[in-house]
Amino acid sequence: MDAQPPGERQAGVRRELRALAGLGLRPFELDLRDHYGASPAEIRRALTRAPALWVRGGNVFVLRHALARSGADRVLPALIRDDAIVYAGYSAGPCVLSPDLRGLDRCDDPAEAPAPPIWTGLGVLDRPFIPHVDSPDHPESPVLTALAAEHRARGVPVHALRDGQALVVEGATARVW
Repeated sequence: MDAQPPGERQAGVRRELRALAGLGLRPFELDLRDHYGASPAEIRRALTRAPALWVRGGNVFVLRHALARSGADRVLPALIRDDAIVYAGYSAGPCVLSPDLRGLDRCDDPAEAPAPPIWTGLGVLDRPFIPHVDSPDHPESPVLTALAAEHRARGVPVHALRDGQALVVEGATARVW
Protein backbone atom coordinates (compact mmCIF):
# COMPACT_ATOMS: atom_id res chain seq x y z
CA MET A 1 0.00 0.00 0.00
CA ASP A 2 3.06 2.27 -0.17
CA ALA A 3 1.71 4.00 -3.29
CA GLN A 4 -1.31 5.27 -1.32
CA PRO A 5 -1.33 8.68 0.35
CA PRO A 6 0.43 8.41 3.74
CA GLY A 7 -2.71 9.00 5.81
CA GLU A 8 -4.65 6.36 3.89
CA ARG A 9 -1.78 3.88 4.19
CA GLN A 10 -1.46 4.47 7.94
CA ALA A 11 -5.22 4.07 8.46
CA GLY A 12 -5.02 0.74 6.64
CA VAL A 13 -2.10 -0.38 8.80
CA ARG A 14 -4.05 0.53 11.96
CA ARG A 15 -7.09 -1.46 10.71
CA GLU A 16 -4.92 -4.52 9.98
CA LEU A 17 -3.16 -4.34 13.36
CA ARG A 18 -6.49 -4.04 15.21
CA ALA A 19 -7.97 -6.98 13.30
CA LEU A 20 -4.94 -9.18 14.04
CA ALA A 21 -4.91 -8.11 17.70
CA GLY A 22 -8.60 -9.02 17.83
CA LEU A 23 -7.55 -12.58 17.02
CA GLY A 24 -5.30 -12.63 20.08
CA LEU A 25 -2.09 -11.91 18.19
CA ARG A 26 0.50 -9.25 19.07
CA PRO A 27 1.08 -7.64 15.68
CA PHE A 28 3.50 -4.86 14.80
CA GLU A 29 4.33 -3.19 11.54
CA LEU A 30 7.49 -4.11 9.67
CA ASP A 31 7.93 -1.42 7.02
CA LEU A 32 10.41 -2.70 4.47
CA ARG A 33 11.19 0.87 3.46
CA ASP A 34 12.99 1.21 6.80
CA HIS A 35 15.32 -1.58 5.65
CA TYR A 36 16.21 -0.46 2.13
CA GLY A 37 19.83 -1.37 1.53
CA ALA A 38 19.98 -3.66 4.59
CA SER A 39 22.47 -6.50 4.69
CA PRO A 40 21.06 -10.02 4.35
CA ALA A 41 21.70 -10.60 8.07
CA GLU A 42 19.87 -7.40 9.02
CA ILE A 43 16.84 -8.16 6.88
CA ARG A 44 16.77 -11.74 8.15
CA ARG A 45 16.73 -10.43 11.75
CA ALA A 46 13.93 -7.99 10.89
CA LEU A 47 11.83 -10.67 9.16
CA THR A 48 12.24 -13.18 11.98
CA ARG A 49 11.38 -10.84 14.88
CA ALA A 50 8.09 -12.75 14.96
CA PRO A 51 7.27 -16.33 13.98
CA ALA A 52 4.88 -15.18 11.22
CA LEU A 53 4.50 -12.46 8.62
CA TRP A 54 1.10 -11.11 7.58
CA VAL A 55 1.53 -9.51 4.16
CA ARG A 56 -1.44 -7.41 3.22
CA GLY A 57 -2.86 -6.66 -0.19
CA GLY A 58 -2.18 -3.68 -2.36
CA ASN A 59 -0.22 -3.29 -5.57
CA VAL A 60 1.87 -6.41 -6.23
CA PHE A 61 4.48 -4.40 -8.16
CA VAL A 62 4.92 -1.93 -5.29
CA LEU A 63 5.29 -4.87 -2.88
CA ARG A 64 7.77 -6.60 -5.18
CA HIS A 65 9.81 -3.38 -5.39
CA ALA A 66 9.90 -3.06 -1.57
CA LEU A 67 11.01 -6.67 -1.25
CA ALA A 68 13.82 -6.09 -3.75
CA ARG A 69 14.99 -2.74 -2.31
CA SER A 70 15.19 -4.19 1.20
CA GLY A 71 16.84 -7.43 0.12
CA ALA A 72 13.92 -9.40 1.57
CA ASP A 73 13.44 -11.05 -1.81
CA ARG A 74 16.81 -12.77 -1.36
CA VAL A 75 16.15 -13.89 2.24
CA LEU A 76 12.42 -14.56 2.49
CA PRO A 77 12.15 -17.56 0.12
CA ALA A 78 14.70 -19.52 2.15
CA LEU A 79 13.01 -18.58 5.44
CA ILE A 80 9.70 -19.88 4.10
CA ARG A 81 11.16 -23.08 2.60
CA ASP A 82 13.11 -23.80 5.82
CA ASP A 83 9.94 -23.30 7.93
CA ALA A 84 11.77 -20.55 9.80
CA ILE A 85 8.73 -18.31 9.36
CA VAL A 86 5.05 -18.63 8.50
CA TYR A 87 4.04 -16.44 5.58
CA ALA A 88 0.39 -15.41 5.43
CA GLY A 89 -1.61 -12.66 3.85
CA TYR A 90 -4.08 -11.82 1.14
CA SER A 91 -4.28 -10.50 -2.41
CA ALA A 92 -0.89 -9.05 -3.43
CA GLY A 93 0.73 -10.72 -0.40
CA PRO A 94 0.58 -14.27 -1.79
CA CYS A 95 0.67 -13.14 -5.45
CA VAL A 96 4.28 -12.06 -4.98
CA LEU A 97 5.19 -15.67 -4.10
CA SER A 98 4.41 -16.73 -7.69
CA PRO A 99 7.16 -17.47 -10.20
CA ASP A 100 5.95 -14.68 -12.50
CA LEU A 101 3.76 -11.60 -12.07
CA ARG A 102 2.72 -11.19 -15.71
CA GLY A 103 -0.99 -10.71 -16.15
CA LEU A 104 -1.41 -9.05 -12.76
CA ASP A 105 -0.78 -5.74 -14.50
CA ARG A 106 -4.41 -5.99 -15.62
CA CYS A 107 -5.48 -4.97 -12.11
CA ASP A 108 -2.32 -3.50 -10.53
CA ASP A 109 -0.52 -0.65 -12.28
CA PRO A 110 3.19 -1.48 -12.58
CA ALA A 111 3.94 2.26 -12.92
CA GLU A 112 2.96 2.76 -9.25
CA ALA A 113 6.26 1.12 -8.27
CA PRO A 114 8.99 3.75 -7.87
CA ALA A 115 11.27 1.95 -10.33
CA PRO A 116 10.83 -0.15 -13.43
CA PRO A 117 8.55 -3.06 -12.55
CA ILE A 118 9.99 -6.41 -11.56
CA TRP A 119 8.04 -9.08 -13.40
CA THR A 120 9.43 -12.11 -11.56
CA GLY A 121 7.88 -13.19 -8.30
CA LEU A 122 9.77 -14.84 -5.47
CA GLY A 123 9.24 -18.32 -6.91
CA VAL A 124 8.14 -19.84 -3.62
CA LEU A 125 4.98 -21.18 -5.28
CA ASP A 126 5.23 -23.44 -8.30
CA ARG A 127 2.52 -21.61 -10.24
CA PRO A 128 0.77 -18.25 -10.41
CA PHE A 129 -1.40 -17.26 -7.48
CA ILE A 130 -4.55 -15.48 -8.63
CA PRO A 131 -6.83 -14.06 -5.92
CA HIS A 132 -10.43 -12.82 -6.01
CA VAL A 133 -11.52 -15.36 -8.66
CA ASP A 134 -15.31 -15.76 -8.88
CA SER A 135 -15.73 -13.25 -6.05
CA PRO A 136 -18.56 -10.96 -7.14
CA ASP A 137 -18.09 -8.55 -4.22
CA HIS A 138 -14.51 -7.74 -5.27
CA PRO A 139 -14.01 -5.15 -8.03
CA GLU A 140 -11.02 -6.99 -9.56
CA SER A 141 -12.86 -10.31 -9.75
CA PRO A 142 -13.87 -10.18 -13.45
CA VAL A 143 -10.32 -9.38 -14.59
CA LEU A 144 -8.69 -11.99 -12.35
CA THR A 145 -11.29 -14.66 -13.14
CA ALA A 146 -10.55 -14.11 -16.85
CA LEU A 147 -6.80 -14.27 -16.20
CA ALA A 148 -7.16 -17.61 -14.40
CA ALA A 149 -9.30 -18.96 -17.27
CA GLU A 150 -6.70 -17.84 -19.83
CA HIS A 151 -3.90 -19.57 -17.94
CA ARG A 152 -5.94 -22.78 -17.72
CA ALA A 153 -6.83 -22.60 -21.43
CA ARG A 154 -3.10 -22.49 -22.21
CA GLY A 155 -2.51 -25.47 -19.92
CA VAL A 156 -0.83 -23.38 -17.21
CA PRO A 157 -1.85 -24.57 -13.73
CA VAL A 158 -2.75 -21.83 -11.26
CA HIS A 159 -3.65 -21.37 -7.64
CA ALA A 160 -6.93 -19.52 -8.26
CA LEU A 161 -8.79 -18.67 -5.05
CA ARG A 162 -12.12 -17.09 -4.29
CA ASP A 163 -12.35 -14.58 -1.47
CA GLY A 164 -12.66 -16.51 1.78
CA GLN A 165 -10.42 -19.36 0.63
CA ALA A 166 -6.86 -19.97 1.76
CA LEU A 167 -3.96 -21.77 0.14
CA VAL A 168 -2.12 -23.81 2.76
CA VAL A 169 1.30 -25.13 1.78
CA GLU A 170 3.02 -27.70 3.99
CA GLY A 171 6.16 -29.11 2.48
CA ALA A 172 5.34 -30.29 -1.05
CA THR A 173 1.60 -30.37 -0.38
CA ALA A 174 -0.62 -27.43 -1.28
CA ARG A 175 -4.36 -27.44 -0.66
CA VAL A 176 -7.14 -24.90 -0.75
CA TRP A 177 -9.30 -24.47 2.35
